[in-house]
Amino acid sequence: MTTRTTPEPSGAAPLLDLQALVVAVRGRRRLWGSLALLGLLVGAALAVLLPPPPTAVTKVLVAHQEDQPNDPGTLIRTDVALLQTTRIADQALRALKSPVKPEDFMKDYAGTGLTNNLLRIDVSGETDAEAVARAGALADAFVADHVRRIREAADAEAKALLDQRDRMREELAQVNTTIGGASAQSGPKVSADLESLFARRAELTSRIADFDQRAAEARIGTPRLVAGTQIVDAPRPIRHSLPRTAATQAGLGLVLGLVLGLAVAAVGTVVADRPVLRRDIAANLGASVVAELPHRPAGPWPRRRARAARERLAASLARTVRGSAEPVSLLELGCERGASELALDFARALAADGPLTVVDGLPGRRLADRRPAPGDPAVVGGERAATVSRQERRLGVGSVAPGAAWTDLRYLGTRTVLVVRAGHGSAAWLHTVARQLADQHITVLGVVLVDPDPRDRTDGTLWDGARTAARGRSEPPVRQNGSERRRAERLPMWAARGSDSDQEDR
Repeated sequence: MTTRTTPEPSGAAPLLDLQALVVAVRGRRRLWGSLALLGLLVGAALAVLLPPPPTAVTKVLVAHQEDQPNDPGTLIRTDVALLQTTRIADQALRALKSPVKPEDFMKDYAGTGLTNNLLRIDVSGETDAEAVARAGALADAFVADHVRRIREAADAEAKALLDQRDRMREELAQVNTTIGGASAQSGPKVSADLESLFARRAELTSRIADFDQRAAEARIGTPRLVAGTQIVDAPRPIRHSLPRTAATQAGLGLVLGLVLGLAVAAVGTVVADRPVLRRDIAANLGASVVAELPHRPAGPWPRRRARAARERLAASLARTVRGSAEPVSLLELGCERGASELALDFARALAADGPLTVVDGLPGRRLADRRPAPGDPAVVGGERAATVSRQERRLGVGSVAPGAAWTDLRYLGTRTVLVVRAGHGSAAWLHTVARQLADQHITVLGVVLVDPDPRDRTDGTLWDGARTAARGRSEPPVRQNGSERRRAERLPMWAARGSDSDQEDR
């Protein structure tokens, strides 16, 4: 039997219980496993149904006048951006004599900077030959545009230097003319002026020579840059491997589906607030977890082990209620099939002590409409429960799922064992079940947890040490109204609390 407990004051509960979250997400493995499998199949299907178009690749070595060893890649990124311009696309299309618009052609190619001076160009087309031709034309157009910009920059710089030189030559001619006119004069002032004029002529002559040298150097570097910009890898088609592409996209789909499934499962768990740990289920129902059962095991051997575990549990429950004249019931939440099978095993174990009738209060009359096997106890529907003789023991089977008739549960049995599937009911509904059973004065002997998490190590036992020590474990039962009941029977701890909402009051 379950020993009720009075909750001790504890610290503030965590905002998010990570252990319960992990267990709940693991319990939803069908959801995220299905999404991961769906992503895998979608990725593989896209690789087969939507193969990549024929693609060609070429590489261009680009020389820059401003190249520096510590360049962070700004120049090559500029080249990539210039490649995605309508001017270069239009030049390539003119070379190909193609009627395609430059804006449309720009969508079919892309540039990638491999290093500070190496540019990769990927171009797609209708066929491999067209893709190779497009790649060659695009590379030639880029090289031509780059060389033209280099030459224009060098010519502009040289022209600016030569213009400055010519202005200084004109100034030098004026200085020479002034010196020739002042040479025929004499006097200390004329001598000082001539000295300054000769210094100015020497300075202008030096600067003119410097501008000549700089203009020549500006043109000297251009051939080196022009020769350094060239196609180093001829255009060639890219061979796509269908198995490799399918494996890659299937792997990506698997990862994306798994991440999406885990996220959906985690969010759904937090929003639904469905307890999955023994500790939480026992606390919400106000009754200890006395046993566990697997949920629909697959395979013959697991089913045989599950059947043996169910028979052992039925024998244990029969020993617990044997000797008491009060009717007992099994009330399920989220495991109607498991509860009905357990009820039959429980009834077979109790039938050895005398006549017994099973009252089927499950929705759909699962037990009453089944074909009885030889040796099975009698089963009647809930509407015929009044016809059962008082001399016969009754075993009721019902449900506490949403929509249950709470006032009829007492006719199934004044003592009950709850058969609850882990993670099926929300915390609010478990509270409601505990309150309703307490209002009907139905004693909960314990909770049988169905489909628990195998890694759950929490304690599902409620125990009040102080009250148990004061009351003792061997108190004799007392008789009340002709039936044997336990003295000082306590209601579930949730019955003493107020309701959480108006809906639960209703």
